[in-house]
Amino acid sequence: MYCLAFLRGDSARMEQQVVWGAGKPGAEDPLFSAQSDTEAYYGRLTKARDFSRTAVDSAVRADSKETAALWQVNAALREAEFGNVAPAKQGVTAALALAPGRDVKVLAALTLARVGDTSRAKAIVAELEKSNLLNTVLKLYWLPTLKAGIELNGGNPAQALVFLEAAAPYELGEPPPTQEGTLYPVYLRGQAQLVAHNGTAAAAEFQKFLNHRGIVLNFPLGALAHLGLARAYALSGDTAKSRTAYQDFFTLWKDADPDIPILKDAKEDYAKLK
Repeated sequence: MYCLAFLRGDSARMEQQVVWGAGKPGAEDPLFSAQSDTEAYYGRLTKARDFSRTAVDSAVRADSKETAALWQVNAALREAEFGNVAPAKQGVTAALALAPGRDVKVLAALTLARVGDTSRAKAIVAELEKSNLLNTVLKLYWLPTLKAGIELNGGNPAQALVFLEAAAPYELGEPPPTQEGTLYPVYLRGQAQLVAHNGTAAAAEFQKFLNHRGIVLNFPLGALAHLGLARAYALSGDTAKSRTAYQDFFTLWKDADPDIPILKDAKEDYAKLK
């Protein structure tokens, strides 16, 4: 009901579900974490952090440390994508201290890859690869994505694209440990194409987020895809479409915290459009 309300833009119904879940073990913390994603989707990062903290605390009280760690690392990954390196690393450390399970390590490695902490990311990936030889989801979805993230931040978009080929048949799936489909392989492929200066190919990737809202739901990459699309169109020389995509992103983030690095960068890029 919460997810349907998000897709319909029914904030009152979403709030109703969060209120319903309050105080209910097993319902409270996932709803609070979902609300943190929603706040982040609209750039309201301070509120997102508050809901994530509440979700973590709720899961700890319910004696679900693994779940608490997942909410913690989910928040860390968000910080990474928004350009906040220090909070992202701190969130990873806190999550791994709570419960260093496989699912937590997956998102921890992705977070570290996205902020350029290559050595730690590689170490976790090597550990995951060694200890989960028969895990199909890990092998075909997450490991290619993690390796691509590492290569991308290392300035190797071509190798990132090679790794992502393995995830292509499954990129529209909703694999654990996230609550929704993140389309992370798609997002990283789009970013790699941007780095490779292939605007048309990048736009095709980011457009998938707009075409599959029912998969992405309120995961923050759904909002950031508009920015990716704007940059892709600018790279391919379509200024009109780029301007529209930027405006779509700024509309989504009209109430966003003004100090988010990716928002500052977006405004600077938009100002340079001719």
